[in-house]
Amino acid sequence: MKQPDLSVKIAGINLKNPVMSASGCYGYGKEYALYYNIEQLGALVVKGTTLEPREGNCPPRIVETSSGILNSVGLQNPGVQHFIREEVPLFKESTVPLIVNIAGNLEEEYFKLAEMLDQVEQVKGLEVNISCPNVKKGGMAFGTDVECAYRLVKGVRAVTSKPLIVKLSPNVTDIVGVALAVQEAKADALSLINTLLGMAIDIHRRKPVLGNVMGGLSGPAVKPVALRMVWQVSEKVEIPIVGMGGIMTAEDALEFIMAGASAVAVGTANFVNPLVIPQIIKGIADFMIDNNISQMKELIGAARKGE
Repeated sequence: MKQPDLSVKIAGINLKNPVMSASGCYGYGKEYALYYNIEQLGALVVKGTTLEPREGNCPPRIVETSSGILNSVGLQNPGVQHFIREEVPLFKESTVPLIVNIAGNLEEEYFKLAEMLDQVEQVKGLEVNISCPNVKKGGMAFGTDVECAYRLVKGVRAVTSKPLIVKLSPNVTDIVGVALAVQEAKADALSLINTLLGMAIDIHRRKPVLGNVMGGLSGPAVKPVALRMVWQVSEKVEIPIVGMGGIMTAEDALEFIMAGASAVAVGTANFVNPLVIPQIIKGIADFMIDNNISQMKELIGAARKGE
């Protein structure tokens, strides 16, 4: 069998394969470019970007757990002006779609960010982060209230022509309701899930480990929850989904795709194995060859067929 067609389209963005980097775990790709050609990615989602520079939360900000990591980085980043001035030119010759994760404390900050990035040709899409659990204002607060989520996405939609992918929080009782609200507000795609709120305690110090007390849990521990939410949401929405949460192998990625995701994003696994993304891409291609599948679309939602 000849090489299968791994290409997919998310929010009108053409991806050569369905594997993206997850925001917050890949920086701007510089560190991983030391290990492999990052042009292999389906899309590169860069770290969360805010209107002004942020120093992030007090340390410790990352701690390992038995099956994942907790982080409370707090959206540390150099701000959008630095990103446009210093980072964007590095992608001038890149063929990988560049997607920017945007976040803020106030709705107006999201709107201003979207306006500014709308003018940047290299930016092919925006991932609207309404789900970060590690900032005291904004962040997850927008994503846990249906009306707030609708209003924010509608406002961002009004100021940019870029494709909008909205990143949802799992820290809700009804993720389908939030998904439907942002779809109605004209989101072009969804990404889910962000991290689950958790904590760890140092029994010797008798204190929380993280400087921010609580943080976001990611890695293998969250995969069953993420997979369940992709399944639930894909059944109800008409826009494509980027699935993420504990993807460590090609088999994990295929589970998300068969649950209904059109693409996947890999986060925590990059810290364990910096070569994991190209390995997952190859693993998906090998699976398709072994099972005589010529196009990726044959696998999207495959586990739903015959329900």
